[in-house]
Amino acid sequence: MTSSLLKTFKKTSQLVGWGFSLTKIRQIIIIGCGAGGGTTAQFARKTDRTASITVFEKGKYPQYSKCGLPYAIAGTIPEFLNLIEFSEDWFKKEHIDIHLESTVEEINIQQRTVIAKKGTDRIVKEFDSLIFATGAKPWVPPIQNIQKNGQLLQSVHVLRTIEDGRQILAQIKKGKKATIIGAGLIGLEMADTLHKKGMKVTVVEALPSILANTLDDDMSEPVLQVLQEKISVYTNHLAICTEDHEGVITSLVIKDNQTREEKKIETDLLIIATGTKPETSLAKTIGCTIGKTGGIYVNEKSETSVKNVYAVGDCTEYIDFVTNEPLGIGLGSVVVRQGIAAGINAAGGLYSLPSGVLLSRTSEFFGMEIAAVGPVKQGMKSLPLVTGKYKGSSRPDYFPGGEPIIIKVGVHEETGHILSAQAVGSNAAQRINSLAIAILGHISVEEFRKLETTYAPPIAPTLDAVTLACDVVALKLARKRR
Repeated sequence: MTSSLLKTFKKTSQLVGWGFSLTKIRQIIIIGCGAGGGTTAQFARKTDRTASITVFEKGKYPQYSKCGLPYAIAGTIPEFLNLIEFSEDWFKKEHIDIHLESTVEEINIQQRTVIAKKGTDRIVKEFDSLIFATGAKPWVPPIQNIQKNGQLLQSVHVLRTIEDGRQILAQIKKGKKATIIGAGLIGLEMADTLHKKGMKVTVVEALPSILANTLDDDMSEPVLQVLQEKISVYTNHLAICTEDHEGVITSLVIKDNQTREEKKIETDLLIIATGTKPETSLAKTIGCTIGKTGGIYVNEKSETSVKNVYAVGDCTEYIDFVTNEPLGIGLGSVVVRQGIAAGINAAGGLYSLPSGVLLSRTSEFFGMEIAAVGPVKQGMKSLPLVTGKYKGSSRPDYFPGGEPIIIKVGVHEETGHILSAQAVGSNAAQRINSLAIAILGHISVEEFRKLETTYAPPIAPTLDAVTLACDVVALKLARKRR
């Protein structure tokens, strides 16, 4: 063998005993098989067809949509198992070794091993690349008497897993009373679900307005008005304690944050939808940097501060594209993008995320579609912001069947770049998607207001609400600059 051929062969081989063997197969371990972990596994396999990929998941099921849980409870999705996006058989066919109902107990970063427990079995695996996809735990506010012996009272639930969804569904009874703590997206989606199931629904929100992380106050107000026609809503009220009978909840006591007046709400079912807390305990043991928001710090490649260790999803924090401030990750769309990055990079490829998160978000409840991109106004206090709002219709005024739409756009006063947008009404999500492109591309409001949008009387007006909202902002900017 010539010296040049020998050198080439040695680059792709290892000396073992008396001969040569093929290069060591890449060992990839993923902890967690939610949307982030499952996506990571898929893209790692697409990148390296020979890698050994192992997934440890503490739950009973492989990757499924947690965002779909309210709709499975409602019956829109017929069965909870329909939420499973990639089955255990799918992982096996892709030669991905998946261990369900398995808990990782220890990581030895020096020896690069993971120790997991499955029933009475102890599993030890080596890794070259390690990915945390450990998700988050529901956050339960400090409400008096909500737990007994470390467990929530009967008929008190969080909504994070298929098991949670099944327990809630089993306790829904037409004509009974349900209370939800938290008026964010999940809280209002569940309020809609329970209302459709014939329950009398009350929503309690500690902040002065609903959807505080999604819409500005003036945009959430018309949503609140619609809600109040169908359910009871208490904003600026704090849940302080529960009452029970033999361990089963009977009522919730709330307090007005302004008047301090207390009120008792009788309830047969209580759902806590007050957000989550990143699960970072394992990552801390190996020295991963934990960011300001409490999530694992990751960069645009989904790398943590520890070499060859990645993290994706609700256990992480990333940078807000507009404010450049750290942000806890909770949107499924971002989680999947992180999974793509981690899977490709952990398997030897190269993939980078944008330099920040746009926070594109949407939902629908009580017949209303809402959507937004970029921070709410409260989160942009340090930026010189100019906003404009337009109320219009999805069709020309002369054409019947038009649906109302409200668009609000926020613009940087000095650069004119679009920083945020919010919409309530017809086709809100797709209108916001177009404005998300503008933010990512640093497009100015002056450019975007001239966007040529589609027009046909039964479909859309000659000038869409997104451009007309930008007209409003552009005029405000022009007056400020005179």
